[in-house]
This record gives sequence, C-alpha cells and structure tokens, in this order.
Amino acid sequence: MPSPKRPKVGKPHLKRDNQKWVYDWVVKETGKVFHFQSDGRGRLPQSVRSHDMISKHMGLSAARLERLAAAEETAGHRETAMDIYYQAVLNYLDAQHVIFEVNDEKRFLHGALMRCYDKVRELAPYRIEHVDVPWNGTVVSGNLHLAPGAGAKPLVFYVPGCDQTKEAWPHPYYNQALQRGMHAFSFDGPGQGESNLRGIRLTADNYEAATSAVLDYLLKRPEIDPKKVGVYALSFGSYWGMRIAATERRLCAVAAPWSSFVDNYYLLNEESPRYKQLFAFLTQSKSEEELDKVVAEMTMEGRMGEVTCPTLLVSGEFDPRGPLEEVYRLFDQMKAPAELWVMPDQHHNNSVIGGNRSNVWESDMHAFVCDWLRERFNGVPVKHPGKVLRLETSGAGPNSPSVSLKRRWFE
Repeated sequence: MPSPKRPKVGKPHLKRDNQKWVYDWVVKETGKVFHFQSDGRGRLPQSVRSHDMISKHMGLSAARLERLAAAEETAGHRETAMDIYYQAVLNYLDAQHVIFEVNDEKRFLHGALMRCYDKVRELAPYRIEHVDVPWNGTVVSGNLHLAPGAGAKPLVFYVPGCDQTKEAWPHPYYNQALQRGMHAFSFDGPGQGESNLRGIRLTADNYEAATSAVLDYLLKRPEIDPKKVGVYALSFGSYWGMRIAATERRLCAVAAPWSSFVDNYYLLNEESPRYKQLFAFLTQSKSEEELDKVVAEMTMEGRMGEVTCPTLLVSGEFDPRGPLEEVYRLFDQMKAPAELWVMPDQHHNNSVIGGNRSNVWESDMHAFVCDWLRERFNGVPVKHPGKVLRLETSGAGPNSPSVSLKRRWFE
C-alpha cells in the first residue's frame, strides 16, 4: 500500500496497513485472505508467500488452465474444455480482484477472465447472453442464463459479493436456477467486475439505482415473467440486495444469505484487512477519513421496514462480520413476511449441509435459496414469518416439521 506521505486516490494508506507483516504471514500459512475460521488450506497455491504475490501466482495458475482447456477444445472434448475454462475464469477472478487500482495488470487479468468466459458461453449447454445496459452516462453489465423451453419463466436476479464478479455463479453444469426452470441473471453492479474496469465509483445508493435500470430492460424481455422476479443476494451482496428490496416494488421475493447488512464497522475494522483496502478502491476514496464517511452511509438502519416482499435471511451464529445480536435487531425491524435461518457454530460461508466449499458455485446455499424462491414464485406463503429457524447440526434442515424455532442455543 502507498506510504502515508504519498496518498493515492482509491488506494490511500490505512491504519490497518501498518499490520501488513502479520497479514502476509496469515496469507502464507492459510492460503486465505479472509474467512480464516474454516479448516483446511484456502485456494491460494503454496507458492504465494505474501498478499502481493497473489495476482501473479493465481494468474499463472489460471493461464495453465486456459492452455489445458484450449487443448481439450482442439481435441474435440467440448464438455471437458468448458469445465476447465470455467475453472480458469475463477482463478483469473481471484487474481484480478486483489489489485486495488485499474492498471495494466488489472486489465490484463480481467481481460483474460472475460476471454475465458466467452469460451464458457460458446461451449455451454444452454444460451448465456452478455448483456450491457446503459445507465447514468455509462454502462453496466451482466450474464443472462436462459432456461430452455417456450414461454415466460421466473428470473433469479443474482447479486454477487464484494469479492466476486458476475461469472462466479452459476456454473453452467450446476445451474440451480436452470434446474428448476428459472432464468438467472448475474450482475456486475457498481463495485464489481466490469463496473470496476469502467471506473464506476461505488456510493451508498447507486447499486440499487443501477439494478432498477437493468430490471427496466430485463422485464421487457419475452422470456421473463415480470411477475416472478426474485433477488438472490449473497455475502456483501446481501446489503445491496436488501437495499434493492427496500427500493424496488417489482420483486416477488428476496433472499439474502451470509448476511452482511449490519453495521459495516465489523467488516471493515474487525474482519480481514482486505475489506477496508477493497472499499477504499471501490469508493475511490482519497483518505481513510473520506472512506469512513462514505461507508457510514451504507446502512440498512431504519430501512428494513421498507422491504415489502417475502424475505429470507441466513446468518452464521459466529459470523465475525455480522454479529448475531445485530442481525436479530435488524430482522426485528422487518414488516414483510420474513424468516431468518441461523447456522449454529458456523461463520460466514455457512452451509445447510455443512463442510467447506472452496468455490462459491459449490455452495449448497444456491439449491436451498432457489427452492425457497421457486416457492414464492408459485405463491406459497413463507412458512415461518417473523421467526428464527435454528438449523441444528443434528436436525433435518429448514423444511423439517421439527425445525428448531429459537434464537439462542441455551433456550
């Protein structure tokens, strides 16, 4: 990071940067840049010995996968090639994400991500469209995964997390929305992917504004049933998803797992240093003081009651970026039919089934959320409005008639 004597827009020196030495050690030892609570090594290769090495070494890993995919494609193995191209996409995604400025390396790695995803779209077993929508004097983009078959179908509007791009979900071979006869649209809103490369600065409220412009376009498409559109917002996307739901009245439902809609203090000051560095870039802040003012406005405080559509919230019992008492406090402000699933002894990347997932697309949460959204599209009422469902590890999950309806482990 820049010296305090030479502050840089989007990359100012932060107080947490003074502890870079211990952060580098944690990265080397765990292979992770955040979510350190889970067992096992993360996705970073053993050759990564510090945070600064991630972009190069993940980029080299991605390039090898891209060469392997190209060879399989030449051999006529389309299915294998597509799967490996997608793996290359995820590695390029990780490589470009750690560069907190739009420079030649960022453009090179993100360009490679897009190049490989173009091959994924070409080789996928169904149609995937890259969609550009004019907005606010610029353009925002997404990937529209179209379920085969005639007639208008429901749409799952996916809002990725702050460390994802629109390519992170769904995997074309494991598309949980498509499996249920629904389209999926994955968005690069302000703060993500192509929006970053275009220099779109993240503000407290421009994500929902950009989403509304995209919905204006999507709801005119004949393939999409305009009365059956739901937002699926994962991780920090859950903040944006709840902002969207508080603003938009065209939604049938919203699901926001891995809850990150509480006070951003926890994410930016008690979680990994990665997040405050990232948000300085996304907001193009000139100083830490400016960044603190911007993120202070990024809140759902007093806005939960503005959500009118059925809502699903999911939180780990010990998620460091979303303390459970804070989640409860905001959940209790809701007036819409909403239920909250709590995962005992889990942290951020929580799972109904349990166990670690190295890739976002592998999470079982996608299946449970798509089932929940499909029920709302079909007019099924929320099963436990206003209730907390504690999904005990010995239980049978959120749809079991014996699911535990309690807030604390000792009740």
